[in-house]
Amino acid sequence: MKMTFRSRLLASYIFLIAVPLIVLGTLFYRTSLQVVTDQAQKNVYEIVKKNNEIMDTKLRIVDQNSLALFVDKDLFQVFNSLNPNNEANLLAADRLVSDALRKYFSQIDDVYAYQLWTSYFTFGQTLPQGDPNKSDIYRAAQQAGGKMVWYPTYDFVEMFDQPYLAKGSIDFRHLFSATRLLNFSYLNNTTLEKLDAGIERPVLTISFKSDALKSLYEKSIPDGSRYLVLDPDNRVVASDESGKITKIYKDDWVEQLQQVGSGTRRMKLDGEEMIVCFDRSQVTGWMSIVMTPESALVGSLVPIIRTSSTLLAFIMGIAALIFAYFISGKITNPIKKLLGAMKSVGEGDFQTKVVVGTNDEFGILLQRFNRMNDRIRLLVSENYEIKLKEQEAEIHALNMQMNPHFLYNTLNVMNWTAIENDQKELSKMLVCLSNMLHYTSRKEWGAVHLSEEIEWMKNYFYIMSVRFEDKFTVSYEIDPMLYDYKMPRLLFQPFVENAILHGFDQTESGGLIRIRGWIDGGTRHYEVADNGRGMSSDTVNAILYRESSSIGIKNTIARIQMTYGEEYGVVISSIPGSGTKVIITLPLNTQ
Repeated sequence: MKMTFRSRLLASYIFLIAVPLIVLGTLFYRTSLQVVTDQAQKNVYEIVKKNNEIMDTKLRIVDQNSLALFVDKDLFQVFNSLNPNNEANLLAADRLVSDALRKYFSQIDDVYAYQLWTSYFTFGQTLPQGDPNKSDIYRAAQQAGGKMVWYPTYDFVEMFDQPYLAKGSIDFRHLFSATRLLNFSYLNNTTLEKLDAGIERPVLTISFKSDALKSLYEKSIPDGSRYLVLDPDNRVVASDESGKITKIYKDDWVEQLQQVGSGTRRMKLDGEEMIVCFDRSQVTGWMSIVMTPESALVGSLVPIIRTSSTLLAFIMGIAALIFAYFISGKITNPIKKLLGAMKSVGEGDFQTKVVVGTNDEFGILLQRFNRMNDRIRLLVSENYEIKLKEQEAEIHALNMQMNPHFLYNTLNVMNWTAIENDQKELSKMLVCLSNMLHYTSRKEWGAVHLSEEIEWMKNYFYIMSVRFEDKFTVSYEIDPMLYDYKMPRLLFQPFVENAILHGFDQTESGGLIRIRGWIDGGTRHYEVADNGRGMSSDTVNAILYRESSSIGIKNTIARIQMTYGEEYGVVISSIPGSGTKVIITLPLNTQ
């Protein structure tokens, strides 16, 4: 079954509409999913950073209050006068120290215990720590020498070697601590009082339950997410998996995050696509990591995006089909009119006219057809006239060819007459003139080899030297490689003529014209220089840029730039009384 043009046009419309709709629908779905995922990723990253800021704020307060202990006068006096061997003295000192520590740390959220450790007594809150001086926390504080040490989460039982607590249920099983060595002093009027050299410096230890970090993350991160808090050595400070706390996390991807410090990554963990957001604490140096499955972030939005994309594609498809039906009619109806008119014209009826009812592109097409039809009718009637004009043009061309031939014959007769009368100089001038006319009257006005141009100039120079009675000489310095390239005909003529007629008009003898040529990179350079009277800068500008009598120079520049481009041309430099130099630049490769 043969399909009409309208049917084929409609089918092509449907195809062209369906493919973009499918592609655009897919792109819309993926783009929307990507945008939602990116926004969710940013939100989770902001949550991680905010959690770090919250915890850092609390920990900074602990750090600042611990610094205040250094200059606490009461604590200075307690430890400076304390007798470690007097039990009553120790108990009294414990009450004073406990009151002082309570003043600084009791109001801080999440602080579980605050103590001062010495080798002879533990001041502050009492915990079953045995001898805390044997712990790694105490040694870390001693090694830091007064700097705050943030000790990551540890097992209380292992840290203080209390195995009897392992089977019991204690709420302080996992703690992390801030600790520093205190060296008390205070300003007494203008004198800084320090602890005596023989007095032991206590170690301040502020302990936090690891649940403080657990509650902070579990309340803020999206459902289905996992979290880790790691110290710089990849020891787990906090985790949604309690079995990993205090253990070393050895995965390679964690090392990459430790090197970056803060940001987001998308990676596959345990076979699942995850969004990993991480940030390092400015106080502790610990890194907080939240791992969220991509499906958990956008799972509820995927059906909505899919449904909206499908519905939008369906509505756009129906609208496009209706629109395509009417558009195809708008296209095919004028074409039918045009086909009917063309059939009539093909049968010889040049009076056929198509009625134009619109001003759109099809209306313009029909108008053009009517004009074309009128033009064809005129062309048919003018055909004979054109043939007659062609014949006249051929006759005129033959006449034009005869004129140079007659001129050459005349010059040849004059040359033989000069030879017969022994006028050798006149004979040579006639030969030079004949060669010049032959060079300039060729039918083809294309490029010529440099050797032809030089030969023409030698003829020209000979005639001009005879005319001006040898008032100038000519020298050539041309790179032999330039003879392999072609150039525009009569390239040098206006410049050498300008040098002879104007440069040497006040010179009786000693004039010199130097013609040089060389190659520099991908450019040919030709120089025409004379030692004539020179020109002012205004005269040079007039020749190059303003209306002047130097039509030949302007035409030469125009020919160069039209043939090779605006970057090539002529540069004229002249100094009054010192001569003129013209440099012509042409490309080396003229293909």
